[in-house]
Amino acid sequence: MKLGNFSVSLTVKDIEKSRVFYEKLGFTVRGGDQSQNWLVLQNEQTIIGLFQGMFEDNILTFNPGWDNKGNKLANFTDVRELQSTLKASGIAPLTEADESTTGPAYFIIEDPDGNQIMVDQHVSAAD
Repeated sequence: MKLGNFSVSLTVKDIEKSRVFYEKLGFTVRGGDQSQNWLVLQNEQTIIGLFQGMFEDNILTFNPGWDNKGNKLANFTDVRELQSTLKASGIAPLTEADESTTGPAYFIIEDPDGNQIMVDQHVSAAD
């Protein structure tokens, strides 16, 4: 199963303080909009998202269709197919992608310890 690019989405109290802290660790802003309370930062192959006021807990995030630079992959497994495979194996999503649609969509599952995992596809296979 190919889940795509991996990052950790961190819930933060003060996005400015968090950005400054992670920049001191060598991360640079690669995307997002601080005025909207979200940023994506990268240090080599490691990607984190900072989100103020959007989530209650940290989330593991996978992006089907993207490489670690945010470039669209020529071939990838659609989020709806991933969701269907997981459902068939007994993993019930907390939030489901509409399987009758195409293009961007996401679903959220939870591991046995309550950690949330979001599979968030931003691209369409037809793009």
